[in-house]
Amino acid sequence: MRRAFSVAELSPLVRSRSGLREDGWTDRAIAGAVDRGELLVLRRGSFLEAADAARMWPEGRHLAHVIAVARDSRGGAVASHESAAVLWGLPLYRHRPDRVHVTTPAPVRISSGPDVRRHVAPLRADDIVVRWGIRCTSLARTVFDVIRTLPLETALACADAAERQMALRGREWDQDAVLAWREGLQRRLIDADGARGIRQARWVADFSDGRAQLPGESVSRLRLVRLGFARPRLQVPVPAPRGRRYFVDFGLDDVRAFGEFDGQGKYTDEAMRRGIPLQQVLLEEKRREDWIRGTTQWRFVRWEDEHIVSAAALGRRLASFGIRPPS
Repeated sequence: MRRAFSVAELSPLVRSRSGLREDGWTDRAIAGAVDRGELLVLRRGSFLEAADAARMWPEGRHLAHVIAVARDSRGGAVASHESAAVLWGLPLYRHRPDRVHVTTPAPVRISSGPDVRRHVAPLRADDIVVRWGIRCTSLARTVFDVIRTLPLETALACADAAERQMALRGREWDQDAVLAWREGLQRRLIDADGARGIRQARWVADFSDGRAQLPGESVSRLRLVRLGFARPRLQVPVPAPRGRRYFVDFGLDDVRAFGEFDGQGKYTDEAMRRGIPLQQVLLEEKRREDWIRGTTQWRFVRWEDEHIVSAAALGRRLASFGIRPPS
């Protein structure tokens, strides 16, 4: 089962040629392992074992590449854009970067190799931080760069996750932190009037909502609006037995329906089930859904990754449950 990896976990897995030699590898053995696909080349002189890479989400593989570049880096460049995003733990929904992105305020030679994408742009003092020992752009600057330059789905998933990171305090939602975060992002966008990608960035900033818990929920929201539904409510509370509350991913108020996105691993990943047997999880989900349907008299539909590849695909899934945008 693939999972997320931290910099601390990844650092010892990113192997240098000299480190492999110290462990008894010969150049011939290294070349053979690369040819057989047992060792992956991150960049010249840096490797990752294929077995380790297979346990990582694509974000983890890019993070390994960022670590390799950071070890070789000289000069004043900082990791930025999607490369800073993975340092901040943000998702790169269906985006697979093949180069590490760095930014420098001056057009000087900052690194070597074809696997580095260099950006020249002004950086404020508070735009630069050190995260896990690697110089990168701040969370705010990273989101500003990402929502201007990445595909819309990826940009929105990143923006939602960043807002969630800023505003979630345990199980409590800090609305003041949300407002401060959004105001700061809006100021950046105003100051960058006319910059590349600014129109998309403004739309994403207005549409982003940190209550989306998964990238698939962010993209689902985008698809729903493009289908013609009103902007859905997120994490909708529904009174439950014994004074509790259930929370539903989406409230489609204009058609009196609830929707839930079931991401990969929700039922198959034991860690996500918190050790609860699968049969019990499924039974509790059925009871929860029956209660919500019965007490609200609203329709209830679930969808998965395959249903959000496009707005049309999600539309077909909803229509099969008799749920269509209001005419």
